[in-house]
Amino acid sequence: MAATSSPPVGHAHPNSDRAVVWSPDYLSYRWSADHPMNPTRLELTMNLARSLGLIEGAELVRPEAATDADLLRIHTPAYVAAVKAAGAGPLQGLADARADGDVAPHGLGTEDNPIFPRMHEASAILAGGTLTAAKEIASGRARRAVSIGGGMHHAMSDWASGFCVYNDAAIAISWLLDNGFDRIAYIDVDAHHGDGVQHAFLGDPRVLTVSIHQHPATLWPNTGWSSEVGSGAAEGATINLPVLPGTVDSVWLRGFHAVVPAAMAAFKPQIVISQCGVDSHREDPLADLSLTVDGQRAAFLAMRQLADRYAEGRWLAVGGGGYGLVRVVPRAWTHLIAAALDRDIDPTFAVPQSWRDRVAAMAPSVELPATMGDGGEASYLSWDGPGGTPETGVESMDRALVRVDSAIAATRRAAFPLLGLDPEDPRD
Repeated sequence: MAATSSPPVGHAHPNSDRAVVWSPDYLSYRWSADHPMNPTRLELTMNLARSLGLIEGAELVRPEAATDADLLRIHTPAYVAAVKAAGAGPLQGLADARADGDVAPHGLGTEDNPIFPRMHEASAILAGGTLTAAKEIASGRARRAVSIGGGMHHAMSDWASGFCVYNDAAIAISWLLDNGFDRIAYIDVDAHHGDGVQHAFLGDPRVLTVSIHQHPATLWPNTGWSSEVGSGAAEGATINLPVLPGTVDSVWLRGFHAVVPAAMAAFKPQIVISQCGVDSHREDPLADLSLTVDGQRAAFLAMRQLADRYAEGRWLAVGGGGYGLVRVVPRAWTHLIAAALDRDIDPTFAVPQSWRDRVAAMAPSVELPATMGDGGEASYLSWDGPGGTPETGVESMDRALVRVDSAIAATRRAAFPLLGLDPEDPRD
């Protein structure tokens, strides 16, 4: 299909109730020169959004860094002090610990989480961005807010993990719980399980965490089994749908729509928070799923629709994983920004030549995408009960559908009764 040539977006009134939270300081979150999480992906995303005229007239909000009091909502004092000390140097104490065969203190100084200068400051501005987005929504200044610098969902209370230092989403959720919200839904579509956010609220019935991720038997952090449903009074408030390597758009979307909307309807959230990692893409070097930008865009639009349907439009979207730095992340997260601003971009629209020229000068060996999509298939067959029905014909289809239906059934049977839903009823 030829690239569309009409303008993708219009211009919103500057006082619209959508906010893009952004700071050039996000680019200081740089682990090392060769680390897969390179902030270039953020810069290229914002450049692409601007090249499309996407954020012209939109509300751009510059965040403040998260304070120590903010961080201590989730993280321990010893951990915050360790992050500050590590980023200020010297690093000899950490090096000596590793030489003695000890585990790196607080997960700092590992191959995944190497020490870098001003680590605390760089991490605090990402956390501050998501917290700022939460405050914009809580105050009523915005119904939707997006901060692509956030999504550090692996960070634990006293441990850096999976490229994540401070858990911005968990910090924002904690703040929202203290500021008028008592039903918060967190949806995580990163290829890796949203373990840090799940762990932070595992026993809190006010927070529903839903994660759709590559199967834990095949990918780090090896958690997020369908049997993980929360604890105590919060049983049923944790939902995990693991999908197998190679899962494509239509199969992934089938799983999403078989689980997430019913859970939202039962939980009735006041706000939806979406972690929108895009390492589920077929080109991502760190995971094994096979989504396209088109499928990822469909997921973003579905989460926006759920926020509109169940949370009066209150939607906070953050970034996350995604290591296709040039070809994937900028297009996918430009679609995310577009979704938050109600300025949806047709996937067939041509990538602006001005952006292509700029990136070609930076990365001359990379074959740049011509359009804002991959030509992927974002439609899906809806789920109609375990094993399919004669109407859908799932039983006669390929094994990918049979396998995702097995995962759907396991997740629904584990969590849905705890939410008052019938796992076997396709209407739920």
